[in-house]
Amino acid sequence: MKSKKRIVLAYSGGLDTSIILKWLQENYNAEVICYTADIGQEINRKKIISNAKKFGVKNIIIRDLKDTFVKDYVFPMIRGHAVYEGVYLLGTSIARPLIAKDQVRVAKKYKAYAVSHGATGKGNDQVRFELGYHYFGPNIEIIAPWRLWKLKSRTDLINYAKKNGIPIPKDKKGAPPFSIDDNLFHTSTEGKILENPRNSAPEFIYQRTTSPEKASNKPTFVSINFQKGDPIGVNRIKLRPAKLLEKLNQLAGKNGIGRVDLVENRFLGIKSRGVYETPGGTLLIHAHRAIESVTLDKETMHKKDKIMSRYAELIYNGYWYSKERFKLQKTVDLKRNKVNGIIKLRLYKGNIIIESRVTNSKAYSMKKVSFEENKSFNKSNVEKFINFHKKKLRN
Repeated sequence: MKSKKRIVLAYSGGLDTSIILKWLQENYNAEVICYTADIGQEINRKKIISNAKKFGVKNIIIRDLKDTFVKDYVFPMIRGHAVYEGVYLLGTSIARPLIAKDQVRVAKKYKAYAVSHGATGKGNDQVRFELGYHYFGPNIEIIAPWRLWKLKSRTDLINYAKKNGIPIPKDKKGAPPFSIDDNLFHTSTEGKILENPRNSAPEFIYQRTTSPEKASNKPTFVSINFQKGDPIGVNRIKLRPAKLLEKLNQLAGKNGIGRVDLVENRFLGIKSRGVYETPGGTLLIHAHRAIESVTLDKETMHKKDKIMSRYAELIYNGYWYSKERFKLQKTVDLKRNKVNGIIKLRLYKGNIIIESRVTNSKAYSMKKVSFEENKSFNKSNVEKFINFHKKKLRN
């Protein structure tokens, strides 16, 4: 007897992907394999397995990718100070390339002919997933239900779920949930009341940060150790990448740090409003800039600054595996072996204050910068320097 063809579905166990699982079974004569990447999101393994088994799924794969996610995706992005449109720290964008890569790996292992995802037809994630699929599995078919089915709205989706006995989750107010994406780096919340930019974000939507107003009246002090451009420890305790970010999330979150309410320009040309929480990532960006300020020369720092916007845009648009991003990463990592030291931060009611910068680097010279008289800086050269630039001014 000839075995069924196979489809690997990126499956969270939630409403959208449970509906997609049922829809794939109804519309394709194929076995659906459920694949979940554990990248630090709130995950209930028993629930994922139970929900998939209700639909007769035999192969349910849950992969722990937290350390890989932080070490090979988040840390390189932090080194590039990637911030999209000056605000967004790219928490969703940076996760999709890893999920796509590992999903294709599973598809190849099980000899699946297709992969599928739950990204909506208006969003960026469909692009990010599918560029990743194409890079690692150009001959694997892609099934994008939101672009194929007749379900046109959230209401249609909920009606389909009711018809097929799929549980519909509720938010903290007992209503159908917001659209939420989370991983170890961030949480994003979109939809419903947030779609109107006139509406302020209700406090109950925040998942991992305390309101700055309700945060402690006493500051929290934290030191971050850097080695070759990457964080390796918190408060002088060496930690694995995932545990390090987890610790920073906890410290920053309780101090009301990492909240952003923004309207972004999607790759597809639509403006979208969302609320993002990136507590540990916000600390890392601040601390990394601080350690580079005392370890790198001006030219290297300015080279990085010039490409930062484009680097962030490539990540946002799903071009993590592009030749251009690889090339820019080389610029990002120029002299990263010199970026070593400890940054101490004071966290207080949503604010990050740099307390100290400790390094053995000689890039910062106390002798040269001192207001006291010294022989290490030749002031007579300053006039020549100014005269040179006077001439350049009119060229």
